[in-house]
Parts: sequence; structure tokens; C-alpha cells
Amino acid sequence: MQLHCLGTAGYHPNEDRHTSCYFLPESGVVLDAGTGLFRLAELIQTPTLDILLSHAHLDHVAGLTFLLDVLHQRPVDRLRIWGEKEKLAAIQQHLFSRLLFPVQIEAEFREIDDLPQFTIGDCTIDWRHQQHPGASVGYRFRWADGTRLLYLTDTTGDDGGEAIRWNGGADLMMHECYFPDAMAQWATKTGHTHSSRVARIAAASAPKQLVLTHVNPVDPQPEVMLREVSEVLQRRKIPVRLAADRDVIEFGC
Repeated sequence: MQLHCLGTAGYHPNEDRHTSCYFLPESGVVLDAGTGLFRLAELIQTPTLDILLSHAHLDHVAGLTFLLDVLHQRPVDRLRIWGEKEKLAAIQQHLFSRLLFPVQIEAEFREIDDLPQFTIGDCTIDWRHQQHPGASVGYRFRWADGTRLLYLTDTTGDDGGEAIRWNGGADLMMHECYFPDAMAQWATKTGHTHSSRVARIAAASAPKQLVLTHVNPVDPQPEVMLREVSEVLQRRKIPVRLAADRDVIEFGC
């Protein structure tokens, strides 16, 4: 299975990265709708498109306003946008206010609050709350062939026993890493994760591979975080990489 990284930065774009947006072409699933979503059209393979939102901060939803162009280039039969009820309502009321964006998007808004799990094609998806200002959710994907993916972004990182059990068995763990350990206090203040905490979570969860996402756009040396995480995970033989825009990551069966 392939994961396409369309946007890998948090907060705002920079010269090399757009904000959070990842795509699974075989399933027609988009993970968050940051500014990287403008790259989506040429990759669509399915007649349906499902966008799963971790939360409603602008760096994760601004790309929803790009859908008019994307779907003009590559129309689909059905578009669904999934997220928590309160977050979807805020998007519809504010982001798609006619004062901000004058054309309505033809989409089904699907609330996950009362759905412990749901299915998209042959994939079962469940989710759990994460600690972050305004709150976010992490998603777990389980395909019929046994492939598993975790998408855990905009979170302080949960290393509790329940979270580690929930994380277990992933072919690919995508986990935000916004700060190096030297700036751990800023991770606490802003609701993000730092290197050693990500490494601790991954070591306990034991994914087959780890991808560090939601990169700080003003960090001139994000490779420091990669090195700090890798030094811990080498002993566990867990490969780790730093996501970059336009990366294509292979995982699963």
C-alpha cells in the first residue's frame, strides 16, 4: 500500500513544505486537509473520496477550500468529510461562510462522535481522543488483508498503557514530532510532541516503521529530531524517517 505525503508541515507552509495532508490512493482516503491538498487531483484513483480530519485548526482544514479546483480536474461520485461534530460545525459555519468562501462545497459531513468505528471500503477505522488545544483525534486503520496504519498528529503524545495497546501491531505509525528535546518545554506549552517522547511511544508500540510528521516549518534542522528518535529506536530495530512533501511511503501487505 502507498501513502503519499502532500503536506508535512505544521502551522504554516514554508519554501519546502505545505501543511498536513496525506493520501491513500487505493482507498481514496485523505488524512487532514492542509494546504498540501492542492496536489491531490492527479493522484485520485477511486470514484469516491473520504477526508478524515484530526481536528479543525486552520493548518489542517484550509485545503478544503481548494476542493473546487481539485474536483474540477478530477470529479468523484461522492465526497465525504469526517470529523467530530463540533469541529465539522465550525468548518461549515466559519470556513465556508460566504464572507470567507463564496461557493459551497458539495460534500457529506459525517460526524464520528457516536461511531466507535466505521468502514470505508475494506478498511475499518476507529479513533481515540488526544490531548491538544481544542482537542484532536488519532485514527487507526485496519484493512481486510491485515494491514494497519496509525495517524497520530497534533498531540502531546500518549504513552499510557491503554494508548500503547491501541497502537500495537501497526505496519506504519505516523506520529507528529514538532520539537527537539532541547525545546521540550514548548511542546508542553503548545500541545505538541518532542523527540524522546515520540521515541518512547514508538518503542513501546513497536510499529514496523515510524514516520515523523507535522514538522515545525521554522526549524532549520528538523534532522535533529530524526537523529534523536533514531538513536533510541535503533536498539528496537524500528526504521524511522522524517516525512517530506511528495514522499511516497510503502507499507503493509
